[in-house]
Amino acid sequence: MVVTFDITEKPKLNNPVLIEGLPGIGYVAGITSLHLITELKAKRFARIVSSSFHDFAVATQDGSVYSPINELYYVKREDDNRDLIIWYGNTQALSINGQYELCGKTLKFAQELGCNYVISIGGFKKDEAATVPGVYSTATDLDTMKTVLDLGTKVMVGNVFGIAGISIGLAKLYNMKGFSLLVDTPGMNPDVNAARYALMTLFKFLNFTVDLTNIEQTGKEINNILELVGLTKSISEEKKKEEQQLRWFI
Repeated sequence: MVVTFDITEKPKLNNPVLIEGLPGIGYVAGITSLHLITELKAKRFARIVSSSFHDFAVATQDGSVYSPINELYYVKREDDNRDLIIWYGNTQALSINGQYELCGKTLKFAQELGCNYVISIGGFKKDEAATVPGVYSTATDLDTMKTVLDLGTKVMVGNVFGIAGISIGLAKLYNMKGFSLLVDTPGMNPDVNAARYALMTLFKFLNFTVDLTNIEQTGKEINNILELVGLTKSISEEKKKEEQQLRWFI
């Protein structure tokens, strides 16, 4: 397996927090991370490719080509609080080994930038949407768990699949701390409301806010791209392939 980082800059950051926002159930993490990048005018400083990503690119009707990729962005906060590293992309790795390698190397790279704290975002699949969805969490240690429960979350009991779970598990092995935020969602389409609640909980921890007025537009951007590559239709027609499909979107 091969994971390669194309690094354009190694920013000097103040005790940064890594926010993992790769695609998954309900696209909660993708909407969350894209909205942060847009509203905070985050700067991309690295691209990540892996031999465990899909072995194809998506060609669209206008001739554009979209490749499977992950990206890292940074935000320097002017208030001297902790800076942010945002892990965004259009895919997770497609194998167990690939997931661990992708996550491990990304955590190690973040550590080189002074990061010792990880927050992963994800969806928690429920049959029906709720106006006020539940937000669940798990953490690397009991002290961190208490901190995240004080944000109004509930304890997540069960399996946390994909990068959202692996990143928190590996963070502990890397002597990093952190927690996951998992929000109720039906899971099949981009869930803007779930992403909104993920962001609201995240803001409580980071002690800042960004404008949520345009979050519906963020959801539309992701949905438009899903339609562009024909993925929205394939999800609705082939529910049995949900796990595989949700690992990849452009």
